[in-house]
Amino acid sequence: MARPIIKWVGGKRQLLEELLENLPKKYNRYFEPFIGGGALFFEIEPTGGVINDFNEELINVYQVVKDHPYELIEDLKKHKNERDYYYQIRALDRSPEFHKLSNIQKASRFIYLNKTAYNGLYRVNKKGQFNVPFGRYKNPCIVDEEAILQASKLLQKTTILCGDFENIKELVKPGDFVYLDPPYVPLSATSSFTAYTHQGFDEKMQHRLKQFCDYLDSIGAYFMLSNSYTKFVLDLYKEYTILTVQANRALNCKADGRGKINEVMVKNYKE
Repeated sequence: MARPIIKWVGGKRQLLEELLENLPKKYNRYFEPFIGGGALFFEIEPTGGVINDFNEELINVYQVVKDHPYELIEDLKKHKNERDYYYQIRALDRSPEFHKLSNIQKASRFIYLNKTAYNGLYRVNKKGQFNVPFGRYKNPCIVDEEAILQASKLLQKTTILCGDFENIKELVKPGDFVYLDPPYVPLSATSSFTAYTHQGFDEKMQHRLKQFCDYLDSIGAYFMLSNSYTKFVLDLYKEYTILTVQANRALNCKADGRGKINEVMVKNYKE
């Protein structure tokens, strides 16, 4: 069984049961244009699936896992779970040396930082530089050989794209299924829209995504979308089926700020 190879804030592993229950009964190809950690993708293990993300470093990881899994595993073995070493590796994208790294070395760095950074958070500044502090884990699993090799087998049957979510537009046909897990709308007016890349994903992008969902519906493709439970989202997708699910809030410095929160699943089919 394949499983995610990285941790991803907002990942859908905890909601897999609800997601699986709400898949279309039958569909053709599987598409996921905001792949992130790919919890649903790895659970379904689709043949001929298409994944995409705007995060170039993330997509490089999947491409390297697909094409060079054994070389990646060997490079991952060099990393150390030490604070000073962590900040040395983190600082590489602030120097010209970063551009000299091979794709395998960049993927290895990404996975190492993902497994040892605080809360597995992926965050960059406006220059696109990774800026998450050291996580201080006692024994993080930096080299998960089995997960990488199983993921590589699945990715052999997968088309990997990098860029805007509309990258998949010309590929989606009637009867295909698209799962959309974008950066979420903030829960309060004082929050900023989540940025997994330095370009961000603002309100204008959320409206663009809604128009894309309308397009998918118009051609007879199935879509399911996850997002936060807010008036903005409820109003935006009011003509579609909206289900409420509960997810754990993981990122909060105060313990009483963690716990179950409402999220929505939007879909354009009934079954």
